[in-house]
Parts: sequence; C-alpha cells; structure tokens
Amino acid sequence: MKSGHRRARVTGPILGAIAMAAATVFASGVACGAEDATVDARMEGNALAVDARATIRASLRLIWRTLTDYDHLADFIPGMKRSRVLQRHGGRVVVEQTGEARFLIFSYPIDVVVESEEDYPATIGVRVLRGNLRQLAGAYRIEALSGARDRFVLRWQGIIEPDIPLPLFITAPGLRETLAEQFFGMVGEIERRGVVQANRRSE
Repeated sequence: MKSGHRRARVTGPILGAIAMAAATVFASGVACGAEDATVDARMEGNALAVDARATIRASLRLIWRTLTDYDHLADFIPGMKRSRVLQRHGGRVVVEQTGEARFLIFSYPIDVVVESEEDYPATIGVRVLRGNLRQLAGAYRIEALSGARDRFVLRWQGIIEPDIPLPLFITAPGLRETLAEQFFGMVGEIERRGVVQANRRSE
C-alpha cells in the first residue's frame, strides 16, 4: 500500500507554553500508512470538535467488521484498556469502555458506557449514555470512492467534553492526541487485517 501523508491541524485559543508543547506532542502523533489521513480539532465552547479521515484500501465487509469488533477494541486502540458489549438489540449496541488520556504531567481515566447505532453499510453513530464524559456524540462514516474497488474514505466526526475539574485549554491537547491515536489505531488495524486477508487468499 502506498504510504500516505498524515496531517494534524490544531485550531482554537491555546495559551503560551501549553500551545507550543501541544503542537509538538500532537504533530508527532502515530504512524499511519493510509492515504490522505488527517485529524482536525477545534474548540467549541467547553467541548472539542474532531474531524478525522483516511483513505483506506480494504473491503467494505472488513472495514465494517473491524469498526464493530467492540469486544476486541482494546487489543488495538491505544489508550483503551477494556471494551465489552453489555447489550445488543439489532443495530443498537451498548458498550462499556475504560481507558486513559494523557498530556504532559496530566493524566485522567475515561470510564463510559456508550451506545452504538449501526446503519450498514455507511454509518455507525456513537453517543455516551453514562460515565465521566459530559458529551460524546459522533459517527463513523464509510464513503466509497467512485470508480475504485475496495477503496473507501473512513471518517469520524464528533464532539467530546470531559467531566473533569481542569479547563479545556489544558485537557484539549491530551484529548486531541488520544483521539488521533485511537483513529489511526483503528485505521492501522483495518490495514493489518487487509494484509492478512490478502495473504490468505494468495496461499
């Protein structure tokens, strides 16, 4: 697979040394081989809005299976310690997740129960039901590229607000870094499974 360029853009008012450190940490990010991989983040009041996307060469079925492999997300999503399905009713899945976000000297746990609404083959919506996030709402979207077989744009758009006693200008860089790592961790696992699948077919 052609190695793509990953761009991380940070917008919003960040103060002095925190801004400089945040830019350094966030720009280093996580290696990702997908094409046109980007993560944009901006502050919206007390929340952080994120728009991440990557062009992936894989089958739709494989992408969907990886996105919905809830019980094994902690195996390949950085910062996630546990993920397990609590309930499943058709396309509605309730998942318990725990993890951690870090930034410089700051560290805080993430402990939530989220609801996933699956609308095959294009969208997986996510919202927090309870836990230590005031807001978490967004969706994965899979868009087919015209005229290209097994080539898709994977996109995550959402908003997140932690329920912690630190101001957002301090926590935002850690959230950005965590969300970027998690998105690229998902993309990397899709790519890895695609290679395994291709090797099996060639044997």
